[in-house]
Amino acid sequence: MRRRSQVIEMDLFPFLSVLVCTIGTLILLIVAMMSQTLSDEKEINIIASSDEGGVNQSKIPRYIECLKNGVIIYPSEVFVPLADLSKPNGALDQLLQEISSKKHQEYLIVAIKPDGIEVFQEVRYLVEKLGIDLGYEPIDEGWKLKIQEQAE
Repeated sequence: MRRRSQVIEMDLFPFLSVLVCTIGTLILLIVAMMSQTLSDEKEINIIASSDEGGVNQSKIPRYIECLKNGVIIYPSEVFVPLADLSKPNGALDQLLQEISSKKHQEYLIVAIKPDGIEVFQEVRYLVEKLGIDLGYEPIDEGWKLKIQEQAE
């Protein structure tokens, strides 16, 4: 009489459970990454690096953003229209006078949108007239600056 061979039964349920959980986690990661990638407006930080050994490494940066129709002063996000850029005692003039009085401690960083080049040229003229150190960074149209107030 022949001996019946023993068949070992394997249950794949635990393996499939782990596989389904892994796939679910990967899908969640992909959805999270795509939602950040596809958002219309990206927030960017412009960071003044002190590692490069430049002239302004010991100075505190102040930020403005040049748009087609004016300037935004950060971190307060005060908008200065194009017509008021060179206006005495305007918001931009006050900022520039404040930086000018602290030339050895502060300097200006300008973020320039593609349509804000003419505004930047006017701002640059005003800044250089006062002898303020200037840095600038072109940024994309859909980007939004995220500037944090600095502790002094």
